[in-house]
Amino acid sequence: MRLGIFMMPVHPLHRDPAHTLREDRNRIFAEAIDVILAIWERDPPYDIDLPGNRYKVSTRRTLMPEIGPGIMPKPYQKPRPEIVGTVVAPFSRGVVAMGERDFHPLSANFLLPHWLKTHWTNYAEGRAKAGARADTADWRVARTLFVADDDKVAASYGRHAADSPYRFYYHQIQTKLTRSKRHAVFKERLDQPDHEITPEFVLERLCIHGTVNKVVDQILRLREQVGDFGELVYAAMDWVDEKLARRSMELMAEQVMPRVNAAIAK
Repeated sequence: MRLGIFMMPVHPLHRDPAHTLREDRNRIFAEAIDVILAIWERDPPYDIDLPGNRYKVSTRRTLMPEIGPGIMPKPYQKPRPEIVGTVVAPFSRGVVAMGERDFHPLSANFLLPHWLKTHWTNYAEGRAKAGARADTADWRVARTLFVADDDKVAASYGRHAADSPYRFYYHQIQTKLTRSKRHAVFKERLDQPDHEITPEFVLERLCIHGTVNKVVDQILRLREQVGDFGELVYAAMDWVDEKLARRSMELMAEQVMPRVNAAIAK
């Protein structure tokens, strides 16, 4: 299992124009990727006007090849770099489309573990529609992790302290998703009453914290519950205590993951 690092801003800002809030986000993502792929496939000047695509790109009037404007570099990877998309909702149909197009899924860190299997099932369905077999190496699972040398420190910084960045983050994301009616990610069943989804309920299930051995055990339990996946993505927070945050990443890379992979190998 690989380890990836993804920094989660504790104070995220969202300035989506009001007219886009009701749009199909999966479609917006796909249309943007289609334009990027079209740019990679051709030489400047670009005149890209794909059928049914809201994004139009042209550099014909602005092209200045002698100094560079209007020229977009092509990637070295052939036929293209790996494209990874975040998957949030349980039973997401967007991940089916990702599988059809050979995009790779990254399951969000604020999704309860028992919903993760739905992402893999739908991704495999999409790959099958494309006449291909899904490879678990292409599936990334993000989790909120904090590792410390001491259990009390881990519990305080990772969950209980009033200034815990993890507590702050989950308060933010829970408030936003509840307001937008997307808080099913925090539920153990879709019909679970909203009043049961308290901050403590969410933190208990979504913040993996502890000393090295405890975190190793929790990750292995997660894998037993979810099945195999290719990469565990460490969702880090803006730190309140730089020393603790850096130490957590060191322990994760140098001790937790080697032990996890050794256990998997057995």
